[in-house]
Order: sequence, then C-alpha cells, then structure tokens
Amino acid sequence: MEPGRHIVFVVFDGIKMLDVVGPAEVFAEANLFGADYVLGYASPSGEPVVTSVGLRLPVGGTVADVAEADTVVVSGGDVLVTRAVPADLTEAIRMLRPRARRLVSICTGSFALAAAGVLDGRRATTHWRHARLLSRAYPDVRVQPDALFVEDDGIVTSAGVSAGIDLALALVEQDHGADLARNVARSLVVFMQRPGGQSQFSAPLEVRPPRTPALRSVVDLVAAQPGLPHTVGSLAALIGVSPRHLARMFTAELDITPARFVEQVRLDHAKALLDSGSGVAEAARAAGFGSSETMRRTFVARLGVSPSGYLARFATARRDGGEDDTAAHAR
Repeated sequence: MEPGRHIVFVVFDGIKMLDVVGPAEVFAEANLFGADYVLGYASPSGEPVVTSVGLRLPVGGTVADVAEADTVVVSGGDVLVTRAVPADLTEAIRMLRPRARRLVSICTGSFALAAAGVLDGRRATTHWRHARLLSRAYPDVRVQPDALFVEDDGIVTSAGVSAGIDLALALVEQDHGADLARNVARSLVVFMQRPGGQSQFSAPLEVRPPRTPALRSVVDLVAAQPGLPHTVGSLAALIGVSPRHLARMFTAELDITPARFVEQVRLDHAKALLDSGSGVAEAARAAGFGSSETMRRTFVARLGVSPSGYLARFATARRDGGEDDTAAHAR
C-alpha cells in the first residue's frame, strides 16, 4: 500500500459532486504544504458512478478492495433523502467502519450512516433542510441541526455541501496542526473557521397549515404582521382560549411553542429585510423586536452571528467603483 494517510471516498450514482470534490480539494491542497494524504474512490459495485452534475466519476475498485483506511468519507446526494438508502451502500459502510480510523459523512451522507446503524446513540448533523427528517427517520440519532459539523467518537458528520470544506479543514488541523490548515484555508480563500452555525443559511420557517381553523388564524396573523406586540396571552385571547391551551395547540400541531414560533417568524422577517437592503435598526422595528439590541441577542443566540455580521455575508453584491454605488453610499 502506498504510504500516507489514505482517504477513501465511497461514491454512488447521484452523489453530489461538490460533496466529493470540496473535501478532496482540501486534502489535495494540504499535500502542497507537507501533508501526506492519498486519495482514493470506491463504489459498492466497483463501477464508475454518475454524479449530480452528470459527470461520470471513475473509481479505483470496490469497497471490498479497501483493506484499511485512515478516513472513509461518505458524501451526500439528493437520492439519499428521496428514496430508501441503497442496501449495498449501507453494507459498504458497515464493512468499512472497523477498517477505518475515522468515518465521515458530508451533507446527506449522514442518512447513509444512519441507515447503516453507525449513528445510533450518537450526535450528528446534516443539511439544515433535512435535519428534521433525519431526526424523525432515525430517532436513535441525536441530531444537532445548527452545527456545521459534529464529531462523536471517531464518526464525523457535516452540514450541507460547502460545510464539507469546513469539516475537511478541521480534519487537516487535527492531523497536521493549525498552521498547515491555515495555509490551506488561505490558499483556497475560505474561512479557517466559519463564523456561526448553518441556521444563518436556512430558508424561512416552513409551517404546514394547522388543521384547526382557530390556530390557523393565529399563525396567519403572526406571519402577516410580525411587528405587532404578540404575546402568548394576546394570541390566546384572539381565539378565546387560555395561554396554556394555546401552547398545547401549537405543540400538538406544529411541534413548537407559541413564543418560539413568534421569535422565528420575526427572525425570518428581519433576515428578509436585511437581505433587501434595510438597516439593522429599521429591520428590528419592522420585525417586532423593539430594539436593535433585542434583535442582536436573538441573532447571536439563534444564528451564531450578529445582524451586522449576517448583513455583511448576505447583502446584495454591488459592483466596485461604479457611479451608482458611489451615489448609493453617499446617501
């Protein structure tokens, strides 16, 4: 076997290309600074696979050919959340687990690990869009939906897509130290450690319409006018029930408390206002936070970044040096 730390990517038809090449590029770049990674690719059948972008990815052989590896990486793909995880993939994971020092999943690759049973009783994460599904489908997995990556006793799972790059950098730092990992991050022009969790990237709260008409009227009011001074008491009075009964209705139908729902709607509204160009104070007032400081505390607690930090990351890009931009900044 060629000397070095062997990284084996387990691939399958429909695998997301960036989930493979993002981490692979980090390991390959690390070799330019003195690391010793040897990259390999294997599929359960030993046949090339077709990736999410339609490109065929050659492999070096079957999973059974892998006698041992430092790290096994199972990348993600939409096929892992839209249909049953293939049996040959789960069998491959079970086969490789005792042969590897570390077992890693990228994005929805955590569904393959969970289907293989290796995440039972462990902490794990996945793409924010699928975290609730992972928790429901595999109740023995302790899902951490906001984490960019989670390590639990030699098994490491990451959030969606580009979070695989964050995870790979963390693994490089574990293996070769912070200085080498920092050189890789600078070379690839990425964060050494991205600020905040993955909630800052999430879409607005998706709420299924409540079955109860009274609860639907409450939900519709909060969604339409988040800036009103909503309290559990005022919302309960709106439909003529006690605050405790309203809380039971929210929990039973939406799996969230009324206060948490109001806070999430306001947070989503504030994010949308910041995205569209509003200032922090203006967004705080319009979203119902009352003050910039209250909104800041909520952003930091829920997203891991301040409103100004969020604004810096997600504000609409502007051209440098144009007259319109100069005028806009002057205003």
